Amino acid sequence: MAALLLERLSPLERAVFVLREVFGFGFGEVASAVGRSEAACRQLAVRARRHMDDGRARFEADRRKRDELAGRFFHAFREGDVEGLRVLLAGDVRMVGDSGSKAPLWGDGVFNAGSVARMLGGIATPFARIGGVLEPHEMNGQPGAIFRDRDGKIVNTLALDILDGQVQTIRAVLNPEKLRHLGPVADAWEVVREVNQARGPGWSSPA
Repeated sequence: MAALLLERLSPLERAVFVLREVFGFGFGEVASAVGRSEAACRQLAVRARRHMDDGRARFEADRRKRDELAGRFFHAFREGDVEGLRVLLAGDVRMVGDSGSKAPLWGDGVFNAGSVARMLGGIATPFARIGGVLEPHEMNGQPGAIFRDRDGKIVNTLALDILDGQVQTIRAVLNPEKLRHLGPVADAWEVVREVNQARGPGWSSPA
């Protein structure tokens, strides 16, 4: 986050801020390094700190909004609330999957809010019926979740790309090679088979 906030500063503000706050130089040394008076450097330091604080406040506010939306998304998922999911999705949302050809491709090539909401809503209840659990978890800095089978083994992960108050992309990872660092991995093919059985004969694909 600090690197992103530093980008908000002008080159001169950034130089003064880094020399003063990161390296602990005195204002005399800073002034000599940037070719400005000590008084000017003090003013630059004040402005830089204000910009950093303002940026941090905005970042934290945006992060809270993002996390609140993710919480609503996963609550709607657990409830199998298709309409509750749909209103949180961008109209052109896409759900993509990475299986590495070693697991079923949940979410590969599913597009638009209606199709994605119906797919997710159709998974939630049967997944819970077979003992599956959704565990909210940050994924590469994004809000997401780990899906576990009844034995606590990892089935897949989801990560949400959120922008402008809506979920823009949902990224599912089922490739066991990319999940092992999180813990023991389930047999995703078996989990999907059980989920399909738990759906019952009346279920049809949302695509």
